[in-house]
Amino acid sequence: MLILAIDTSTNVGTVALYSSETGVVGEITINIKRTHSENVMVAIDNLLKLTEHTIKDVDKFAVSIGPGSFTGIRIGVAVAKGLAYSTGKPIVGINELDVIAHNISETDCEIVPIIDARKERGYYCRYSYKNGEMIREEEYNVGEIREYLEDKKDKKILFTGDGALKYTDLIKEIMGENAKFAIKSLSLPKASIIAEISEKTEDNLYTLEPFYLSKAQAEREKERKN
Repeated sequence: MLILAIDTSTNVGTVALYSSETGVVGEITINIKRTHSENVMVAIDNLLKLTEHTIKDVDKFAVSIGPGSFTGIRIGVAVAKGLAYSTGKPIVGINELDVIAHNISETDCEIVPIIDARKERGYYCRYSYKNGEMIREEEYNVGEIREYLEDKKDKKILFTGDGALKYTDLIKEIMGENAKFAIKSLSLPKASIIAEISEKTEDNLYTLEPFYLSKAQAEREKERKN
């Protein structure tokens, strides 16, 4: 099975072609200040050319559904649904926090990916490995990072994601030596991971929706004014 995966949920845009038999066929990751709408189709076209495949070769499409950037999520989901619809191939939506957590190989620490939501806020969730399998320990959430970590000071936690990179000092202030951090390259989402964890699942093309988790800034400002 050949899977094309797309992730535009954060500032990083990444696309990958993945074979269920041989693993990663090719992957392009872009972390520059341009909108994903300018880059994602170019990246997909270049990926297919470099790997000598066409869109007809793809057996399944996988996409990050968020949380993260509202605009980025919409772009990625729209592109993936458009490709799935036009080719008649199945689609899978994967949570972005799951994607980032799976960057980390088996460890004794709990794992907390944090996606930056600005002003010391983040999207986050807690994971651990049990019998070699990653388990999600809580619901996906969004809120103040300081508040979230206050009752976790005694736990050894490995932090990852762009929020962990941005708020390293804040996390160290709260967690002290119990805070561990993934290296920068493992804190970025990878489309190849989306593809790999989507192998045995499938969603309904027409009901698959973005997972925003919180309201957009414009919505919050409108509510405050009202």
